[in-house]
Amino acid sequence: MDLKLPPLGEGVDSGNVVGILVREGDQIAKGQGIIELETGKAVAPVPAPSAGKVAKILVSIGDKISVGQTILSMEEDAAAAPSARAAQPASTGVAPPRPRQETETETWVDEEPAAGTAVSAASPTIRRLARELGIDLRRIHGSENGGRIVMDDVRAYIQRLQRAAAQSRGAGPPAPSQPPPPRIDFTKWGAITKRPMTTLRKTIATQLSQSWQATPRVTQFDQADITALNELRQKHAAAYEKKGARLTLTSFALKIVADSLRQHPVFNTSLDEAVGDVIYKEYFHIGLAVDTEQGLIVPVLRNVDKKDLLTLSKEMNEIAAKTRDRKISLEEMQGGTFTISNQGGIGGAHFTPIVNRPETAILGLGRGAMKAVVREGKIEARLMLPLALSYDHRVIDGGAAVRFMLDLVKGFEHFEEKLLVAGES
Repeated sequence: MDLKLPPLGEGVDSGNVVGILVREGDQIAKGQGIIELETGKAVAPVPAPSAGKVAKILVSIGDKISVGQTILSMEEDAAAAPSARAAQPASTGVAPPRPRQETETETWVDEEPAAGTAVSAASPTIRRLARELGIDLRRIHGSENGGRIVMDDVRAYIQRLQRAAAQSRGAGPPAPSQPPPPRIDFTKWGAITKRPMTTLRKTIATQLSQSWQATPRVTQFDQADITALNELRQKHAAAYEKKGARLTLTSFALKIVADSLRQHPVFNTSLDEAVGDVIYKEYFHIGLAVDTEQGLIVPVLRNVDKKDLLTLSKEMNEIAAKTRDRKISLEEMQGGTFTISNQGGIGGAHFTPIVNRPETAILGLGRGAMKAVVREGKIEARLMLPLALSYDHRVIDGGAAVRFMLDLVKGFEHFEEKLLVAGES
């Protein structure tokens, strides 16, 4: 049997082979990893669907492979083969039809669906969009499991309609895209070293460029007096370490941000650009920007509002370690509602973080520094934390950002000690 690359998740259709975990002739078990695949920012093993013996490996490290592409051929276990064969329908002697590969120059016909044709599964958002645009979903072939229709399928259908209309009008080819920048011979001025961008670096570049171009971003700056908070951290750090957790500023930030998001739900949203809806999420999954040797990766901690400080500290440490080792899965980087980027450990101060789409806001934390602060008419040395809140101005206004920031500052300056004690008990 041929083992092909299975579906990788919504919006992901290919990846780069970064490791081959088996050799030709190996006997492998069902579920055993056969290759390691880098998809965007995640590296994950691809499991074998059944037990058997590896006959031939058809990919190499560095290859970019797509869903449905053959990875290796395998001889099934003798015990498993009869049941597998029994489940297969009898051969009719006629080869099954191959999927039609459409090209840009082919003439495409929007065929009328047969009477009684059922509509494939689709989300309420897509069904509403189809109604508004007058699109019959029975004409669209879904690309997800079970033929489920996703937004990419709708876009592709509309693009095919547009191409067909242009061809019927005798229109020429589409206008050429913007020309690439000219290549420069840097060796004219001295010695150079070339290093190709990694797949991860290219993914980061693409995502940040899309966010920068599509999101009208504003950044709100402030600072919080964390003198008392740092004293609390030092007071309870040893007790947390005995329970296997590091109590850090980010631990506190997670609780403070989750509480502020509950008070200001517009910061816990996404914009559905296809229909113009603002999606208010009733869950609080917070992404943490992790600095790795390969680049910036953002794993997600789920249901932050429902966990105590000890649990959050443990989970944060564990997921950061997995991320740095590139053992984080694609699923663990999806579903975030808000992101925290803490540069304090490196030494940064104020900065302008880029919104992590499809979220609408991100909080940047700098390094706490002792500063002279006037309190009740007296100058005192206080530990001040730089805060930078970037947000999507299409969804969030400046007044809302100021109010959200004021509650963040209040959370850092008046953190309740009982929340730490509850985690220790």
